[in-house]
Amino acid sequence: MALLEAIGIGKTYPGGVVANDGVNLVIEPGEVHAVVGENGAGKSTLMKILFGIEQPNAGRLVLDGKDVSFAGPRAAIDAGIGMVFQHFSLVPSFAVYENVVMGSEPRQGIRFDRKRAIAEVQALSDKFRLKVDPLPPVSSLPVGQQQRVEILKALYRNARILILDEPTAVLAPQEVQELFVAIRSLVAQGKTVIFIAHKLPEVLEISDRITVMRQGKTVGQVKSSEVTEKSLAALMVGREVTLRVDRKPTDQSKRVAEVRGLRVVNARGTEVVAGLDLNVHAGEIVGLVGVEGNGQAETLEAIAGLKPIAAGDITLSGEAINGLPVLDRRGRGLASIPEDRISEGLATGATVAENLVSTKLTDRRFVRSGLLDLKAIRDNATKLIAEHSIRVGGPGYTVGTLSGGNMQKVVVARELSEQPKLLLVNQPTRGVDLGATQFIWRTITDARDKGAAVLLSSADLSELLALSDRLLVLYRGRLVAAFLNTPDLTPETLGTYMLGLSTQTAEDMKPALR
Repeated sequence: MALLEAIGIGKTYPGGVVANDGVNLVIEPGEVHAVVGENGAGKSTLMKILFGIEQPNAGRLVLDGKDVSFAGPRAAIDAGIGMVFQHFSLVPSFAVYENVVMGSEPRQGIRFDRKRAIAEVQALSDKFRLKVDPLPPVSSLPVGQQQRVEILKALYRNARILILDEPTAVLAPQEVQELFVAIRSLVAQGKTVIFIAHKLPEVLEISDRITVMRQGKTVGQVKSSEVTEKSLAALMVGREVTLRVDRKPTDQSKRVAEVRGLRVVNARGTEVVAGLDLNVHAGEIVGLVGVEGNGQAETLEAIAGLKPIAAGDITLSGEAINGLPVLDRRGRGLASIPEDRISEGLATGATVAENLVSTKLTDRRFVRSGLLDLKAIRDNATKLIAEHSIRVGGPGYTVGTLSGGNMQKVVVARELSEQPKLLLVNQPTRGVDLGATQFIWRTITDARDKGAAVLLSSADLSELLALSDRLLVLYRGRLVAAFLNTPDLTPETLGTYMLGLSTQTAEDMKPALR
């Protein structure tokens, strides 16, 4: 008998957006069951229904052979379902054990039984091989350990079924393998895991069975041992997809950007970039590698002029740009694809046409005598929509109505509508489907092939390895390793440096620092 079933689940949001359309899911006891699909396929909505966050408009849930409905997460937790979200809900200043037992604290009379809480959290950690110390404050833990605290929270509340939402998205390769050891231990001791992910090699490695979703429907359920990465991607997208780009030989002799002694301090006064030196040349992509939060984003923001620097020098084509405002840097050939397309890259209430010229409002092609040339703006949008295969009804549609992948294409189209000297790229395909990822990779590589110097940050090591000519590894804001991107360079090698377990000498780095 199946442990958990979703039968004919339908969910339509106000405005007629259909997120789930007759979805079926069958979870067997003691398995790792992956649910995969492109962004917008309906995975997250289905998981929210299983965890009681959303209520379905149609269909039913069956747990242990009995119909159930969850009015909220508490009801799902009481039924033995736990969920670990991609964005953690931990109190940084609290100790691990305090976060785990919060809301379900053991008591001695009316007092919180601290000693028992610590012992219970330690026992859970040991039982499921999670290797978490219950005593330190959560703020002192790396991301991988914080994720385990979230898993402990669910286990402490007696979860039989654990839903993991994109659990590997922010982990280094070694942390992924440690997570997989923990997942296998959970299953060996009777737990069942639902694994939501988009990295197909990881899905095939950890799961027993896979349910594939596309456009709000279930399109297949397969055994992991019977499919390949290629066939799984084709099921997800509905056609064959190959995520691969060929980088042409380029002249990389001309230094375009130089950063010397860069220091960036955050709002709390903590140094997040600590004396960084790097160069980027025309015709190359330099990948910034690191677990998120080790200074990659701040480095790009400092170069773009979006974040003040505490010390250091930044030059573009031999000219110091430290004190220049963002628009002046852009005028000298800098373009930037930011990490968060919605809050930093787009005005979602404005039209596609307006967004595509939002960085060019002093350009005489689009503004004449202080007035916008609406025809020129519309014509520009029509051209870029066609060139970048942006799926939209026309230039006048608001950007907020587009899918995530098409929003990102608007940002990419705007930034690469003219060949930049220096292109800063942060998380270019986060939350983007496979088809759009393929297109964005090709567009960035084309800019590089035409002579742009590209500085790229991504949480996806496969993306960095696919696109980069050189890779620089940052740990706690410092450069700890540098590599030429050769066929024998592996994610595992990079992960050793990402976690601070190894550091190269200056001599070791020299071949990859030009």
